[in-house]
Amino acid sequence: MAANKELVLMDHDGGIDDFLSLALVLSMEHIEVLGVVVTPADCYIKPAVSVTRKLMDVMGCSGVPVAESTVRGLNPFPREWRQSTFPIDHFPVLNDRDTIDTPLVSESGQAFMARVLREAPQPVTLLVTGPLTTVAAALDIAPEVEVKIRRIVWMGGALNVPGNVDPITEPGQDGSAEWNVFWDPPAAYQIWQTSIPIVLCPLDITNHVPVTTEFIHKLGRQRKHPVSEVASLCYALVMKQGGYFFWDVLTTAYLGRPDLFTTRDWETAVIPDGNSQGRTKVQPGGRVITALDTVDTAAFYEYILRQWAR
Repeated sequence: MAANKELVLMDHDGGIDDFLSLALVLSMEHIEVLGVVVTPADCYIKPAVSVTRKLMDVMGCSGVPVAESTVRGLNPFPREWRQSTFPIDHFPVLNDRDTIDTPLVSESGQAFMARVLREAPQPVTLLVTGPLTTVAAALDIAPEVEVKIRRIVWMGGALNVPGNVDPITEPGQDGSAEWNVFWDPPAAYQIWQTSIPIVLCPLDITNHVPVTTEFIHKLGRQRKHPVSEVASLCYALVMKQGGYFFWDVLTTAYLGRPDLFTTRDWETAVIPDGNSQGRTKVQPGGRVITALDTVDTAAFYEYILRQWAR
């Protein structure tokens, strides 16, 4: 391990922006990724693990182990969102090889996370772009590893804007929750009771950073680079839905270019049950977190275009 690199363990949940967040963090020269955990939330887990490993092979990162989490949430993501893992797993650019070299460990993702944290020579940043369920389960397995977590950089929550859980399709929810919290509100509540520093990328900032047609066209023009080809194809899949934003990718970019962001501390609480379950609430006297507040959007677009030109 390089002494001057930040140690990162990534936990993603198999959505399109999760795969591209993985491609982004693996491109950062100052980051050493100790492992990747796939949580079965916004995906079907088997193709999500397959895409993860194939993408890591394409990027020359087959020495980094992958683990499959076995946790379950309370509120399943919509099926139509989770189905994107199947066509991505069939992208030609990911299937030039007959075998996958990136190893899949035999232990569960939560056990793997606990072990990696326990064995790490210094505190580790957890980059979490899905629900916090696997992190909570790892702490249940090994409570002592809490001190080995330097910080959690998490895409989740909606502080001063509406959530993205539709109360029409999710009866009993009042529309205040963001999906990564709503999938398992008690897990987020559990993490809020710890003393682990949390850097939050909420909907408040991601709502201002859309995936645009112009950006996808620029990405497509550099498709001679395999990562750009994967990313442009992924975004092309979802543009018909409209309203796609850089949720997880924006979160990940903070690790690479914190200078592009401003942050603000908030006193907050997570609502674990009831009609507002999954709400991340600004509450005086609550748990202090640091939220990404603004970003230089143009510089962010240019940054990820450069990082994916490989």
